[in-house]
Amino acid sequence: MELLIAAISLGLLGSFHCIGMCGPIALALPVHHYSPAKKYFGIIIYNIGRAITYGVLGLVFGLLGQSFYLGGFQQSLSIALGILILLIVVFSYTRANSILKFNFLNAPINSLKNNLGKLFNKKGIRFLFLIGLLNGLLPCGFVYIAIAGATATGNYVDGAMFMFVFGLGTIPVMLSISIFGQYISLRYRNAIHRSVPVLVSIMAVLLIVRGLNLGIPMLSPQYKKEIVTINNTPKKHVVIKCCVPPKNKTQ
Repeated sequence: MELLIAAISLGLLGSFHCIGMCGPIALALPVHHYSPAKKYFGIIIYNIGRAITYGVLGLVFGLLGQSFYLGGFQQSLSIALGILILLIVVFSYTRANSILKFNFLNAPINSLKNNLGKLFNKKGIRFLFLIGLLNGLLPCGFVYIAIAGATATGNYVDGAMFMFVFGLGTIPVMLSISIFGQYISLRYRNAIHRSVPVLVSIMAVLLIVRGLNLGIPMLSPQYKKEIVTINNTPKKHVVIKCCVPPKNKTQ
């Protein structure tokens, strides 16, 4: 349950960041010619498309995190991800941010944006769904944070669920942007943009604390190393070392 709470909370926080970053896309959705009911339905379909893409990303990175979990490195991974995010925040707001520019990503990102632009010229609910699917692939700082959280779950199912619920958490604010976006002032958007590094840094610190094995419920759960023996044959034993919570000891 705490996993879902963390995911939806991150989604709500991230959606305020989206007011300044992804708001123009939400405002430009081709829904203005629809009736009010169909308009709102189309906006929801668009946001569900984003959530599905996030869920797929969570599945992929959760699978990656699972490989670290089986190797007994889940806590180290959580700490490493937290430190990496803090470094990105520092570099992004200093002159050192040039090292974070990956020119080889320009071509696929530009292609993605071009395809999005073409979909905006088409009419139909299914195109709103496709816009949402592609929008979920656009670079976004809070999506990166959510990906780090999905990776830290150490399980592909939990990772997919984490990212999907994160996407659902962004819907209330994104829906409001689509309906009332024209009333959100530039000053308010800039204030939100300035708060982003603080929020991201808090999430990074939480990831680090989570990996420190402090024994704090839901914040830094205590893990201990256990040896799990699996009998493949009557004569052969395979020993796997992994980190599991104390309450789930293998008998």
